[in-house]
Amino acid sequence: MTKILFVCTANMDRSPTAELLYKDHSGLETKSAGIAFYANAPVSAELVEWADVILCMEDRHQAYIERFYPDQIAHKKIDTLDIEDDYGFMHSQLKNIIKTRVDAWLRENGFGQK
Repeated sequence: MTKILFVCTANMDRSPTAELLYKDHSGLETKSAGIAFYANAPVSAELVEWADVILCMEDRHQAYIERFYPDQIAHKKIDTLDIEDDYGFMHSQLKNIIKTRVDAWLRENGFGQK
């Protein structure tokens, strides 16, 4: 089972949408978090430690994790999906963008394949 942590700013729209879209995907276990102090589920050392893969919505999210959790990410895959904060939670366009980018990432990196 591959554990993926999706990360955005507030854990209100993008990362929880991704978590829900992939929570029943064969071979994957998902969680989500945000880097902001007001995030619904703030990023923590425990969450970063839990994950095998960390997929961030923007470069600044990845930079935050690399800065504050260098020991926890030493042997993990971390990448950015380049998904701007333009849509609300579970918006159809957001779901389409996430599915396209995450499916491509999984395929390219050999993770979570059925």
